[in-house]
Amino acid sequence: MGTTGKPIVSITPTVNHTPTSIELDDIEIISDHANETLLTVREQMLLPHPMKHPPVFTTPQLAALCRIERKKVNYYWEREELGLPQGKSMPRSREFTLAEAREWIKKVGPYSAKPEGAKGKKIAVGNFKGGVTKTTTAMTLAQGLSLFGRKVLLVDLDPQASLSALNGVIADSEVKEEQTILPLIYGEQSDLAYAVQPTYWDGIDLIPASAALFSAEFYLPFKQSQNSDFRFWDVLNAGLEPLLDQYDAIIIDTPPALSYVTINAFMAADGLIVPIPPNALDYASSTQFWSLFTDLAKSMKNVVPDLNKRFDFIHVLLTKVDASQISTNKVREWITRSYDSLVLPIEIPATTVTTTASMEFGTVYDISKYEGSNKTYQRAREAYDRFAEMIDQQLTSLWATEAQALEVAA
Repeated sequence: MGTTGKPIVSITPTVNHTPTSIELDDIEIISDHANETLLTVREQMLLPHPMKHPPVFTTPQLAALCRIERKKVNYYWEREELGLPQGKSMPRSREFTLAEAREWIKKVGPYSAKPEGAKGKKIAVGNFKGGVTKTTTAMTLAQGLSLFGRKVLLVDLDPQASLSALNGVIADSEVKEEQTILPLIYGEQSDLAYAVQPTYWDGIDLIPASAALFSAEFYLPFKQSQNSDFRFWDVLNAGLEPLLDQYDAIIIDTPPALSYVTINAFMAADGLIVPIPPNALDYASSTQFWSLFTDLAKSMKNVVPDLNKRFDFIHVLLTKVDASQISTNKVREWITRSYDSLVLPIEIPATTVTTTASMEFGTVYDISKYEGSNKTYQRAREAYDRFAEMIDQQLTSLWATEAQALEVAA
């Protein structure tokens, strides 16, 4: 039975039986039942806690995060003037929460803070094909940056709301329309501060999505047709601008299509990351991505001749790399020849670690203790760490350039 009390209609024909016809109104029954089941499944996956909880860190892990020797942790721990969190005493070590670990990272880690007056950077993760780990890339980048002491805002623009789910937020059961970007799209809000909510992960906030975002694809072109002065491509950028002082990075997860919302994300972004698995179909699809992106750029210049859009960086990230596949090396070569210096010198491997984590609405960073091979876990974790570190280094470099420009201007 569905939540409405009606039986769930059968959509699978059985042998020697006529398939059951489905009325349009019955779609809601299927939707309600699916959402109800998803909530139950999530609770089973995350038992004994129905909501997501961040990992905890041992003393050696804390030392690694801070890039210091383990004995240095004890030294800093005893210096009361630093005001460092003490953690929780365990039989053989101490245990630190994510929030405590981030406090340590900020105070004794080697990472430079965003300079005064510099703004956070907007990074869009995009590809017009599904299944390329676009959402996982956005989430792990946010988590990785947070472990360098950064404050990150995630923006979910995909009506499928997978990024929201990775944060333990299930649309449409837990996300109302007014919690998404839609009030900004409709002109009811001037910026996106109203939609920001904290997540289970210290240092990461979220603007969630829901299926209601599909309506933006109809409203934006309609409003543009009614008002020639309306800048449909600049709505998201204008809504995020007031938030740039609060965050080091704003990471935007886009729908797997060249939609009006995707155009908003790309036009708002300072940097663009395109995940591509090294298999023939994904490689072929990626060429279409750039072709459509080129057509978009030309169209935008026709509409706005004085449009001056520049990306601080564009990166192609190889994901789901399976070295055991014979074709991987060949397709990797094709991708490298096609995109040359855009390809990051980092590859995200396809491992059982990432598969297990995704089945549990999580990522490699959500795992406090991996039950399988430690070598396999480290290989996956190190790849994501290196990816986040490279992006962090580029953010730091961009901030330094901005700081110098501000000094010259002063």
